[in-house]
Amino acid sequence: MATVLSVSGSPSATSRTARLLRHLDRRLTAQGHEVIPLDVRTLPAEALLGADVRHPAIAEALALFDHADGVVIGTPVYKAAYSGLLKSLLDLLPQYGLVGKTVLPLATGGTTAHVLAIDYALRPVLSSMGAGHIVQGWFTLDKEIAVADDGTLTVAPAAAEALAQVVDQFSAALGSRTAFLAAAG
Repeated sequence: MATVLSVSGSPSATSRTARLLRHLDRRLTAQGHEVIPLDVRTLPAEALLGADVRHPAIAEALALFDHADGVVIGTPVYKAAYSGLLKSLLDLLPQYGLVGKTVLPLATGGTTAHVLAIDYALRPVLSSMGAGHIVQGWFTLDKEIAVADDGTLTVAPAAAEALAQVVDQFSAALGSRTAFLAAAG
């Protein structure tokens, strides 16, 4: 089917955002997509913040965007906006680095006061970068994501159902795009 780049913009090594993305990655893989995870926090900080696009790790990350059919962007919300770490990476992409891509924006946060961060902070940036189709995103409260001592992730039932729906809509949009491109040759 499609190649999906799953990007975590969380700076935390124990991030619920990243764990939630990897959980959703498994759903996309089960639907036949090739999913490539990218945790921005693993990129070399000096190269990322210095905008060194020639650094091998940065060049590789940018190439992953170029080759992906779809991109899942996950970020914790800080001060009503997506993470600065994610912004640092998005700033390195070409102005129209998401042209033709189907994008699923996801966010996590501690309060429903940040629920609009996807639509008012993240979506405009993704749109300005030429994303072909930005599907309905989803904001998940931190308290709806539990991680057991063994690393097992549990998502509250209502949030899990909503996440399944947005992931399935993203998958369907990818399938439509892939079929269209195949027909177009």
